[in-house]
Amino acid sequence: MERREFLKGLAIGGLTLALNPLKALASKAKDSASVIADNTPNLTILHCNDVHSHIDAFPDNDPNFPGMGGYSKRAALITHTRNLVGADNMLNFECGDMFQGTPYFNIYKGKLEISLMNEMGVDAVTIGNHEFDNGLDALVDRMDEANFPFICSNYTFTNQRALNKVKQYQIFIRAGKRIGVFGLGVKIEGLIAPKNADGTIYEDPIKVANDMALYLKNVEHCDLVIVLSHIGFVMTNQVDDVRLAAASKNIDFILGGHTHTFIQKPEVIQNAEGKRVVINQAGHSGLCVGRINIAFANGDVDDDLAWAMTSMTHNHTIG
Repeated sequence: MERREFLKGLAIGGLTLALNPLKALASKAKDSASVIADNTPNLTILHCNDVHSHIDAFPDNDPNFPGMGGYSKRAALITHTRNLVGADNMLNFECGDMFQGTPYFNIYKGKLEISLMNEMGVDAVTIGNHEFDNGLDALVDRMDEANFPFICSNYTFTNQRALNKVKQYQIFIRAGKRIGVFGLGVKIEGLIAPKNADGTIYEDPIKVANDMALYLKNVEHCDLVIVLSHIGFVMTNQVDDVRLAAASKNIDFILGGHTHTFIQKPEVIQNAEGKRVVINQAGHSGLCVGRINIAFANGDVDDDLAWAMTSMTHNHTIG
């Protein structure tokens, strides 16, 4: 499957969570359902990053995000989307830093976050720097409780438990396609205490990403290659999502985290072969859910149809 075939039918959005997401979504459900029914297979990807243990919504009197966010609203949105498109046509990812930021993490050490993510049907996560805050053994304990894989390709673990538990990549079959997913973690030095990292070695994200994407495309024959990234959208003096995209080959999407960036319009970067890579990030604290809708085509997609799908699934705020 060539990029040009599905990017013509591509729509990307950020869904901001407020008091009643399902009411705001209802007006679009009928139109979206008809498009999905008429143009199968269709894949919908939801993704969050840097939720930082924000289990509850922000208080109603918060000056910036009154009543917004919270796991319950996000779970309602995820369930609504899954019911709309079908579980076999959806993926749900987290791009690092699920932990640390509220007393829930201090008290429950990440157990609550994992339990709720299990219930929300998260398909895979990558590892953020704050996942190490209680040490690597504690992180592996949380992995043991998860119904989903932790994926990170550029951390080499000397801790045997982590080495056995963390996956280099995962392949999902959705919408009748092979979807290859791998993860990238941020540079350890200066962010993670050496005792918490427990000998974990950070590898160059660009080299690792190109090796992994080549393998997924050519050996595993994936129709789509997705990076779950926690290296940052734009960083100073180190590899970030934008630099990675420009230097990459065989990567289709980079779903990011770490820099807490609210992207209203996803960045489209030309890679090392002049092909397009789409970068998206969904802010922080569970205030936003990133959404990507992809229509796979066996041949050329009708331009009017591709435009209609884009217009019905563009960025919008749920208020």
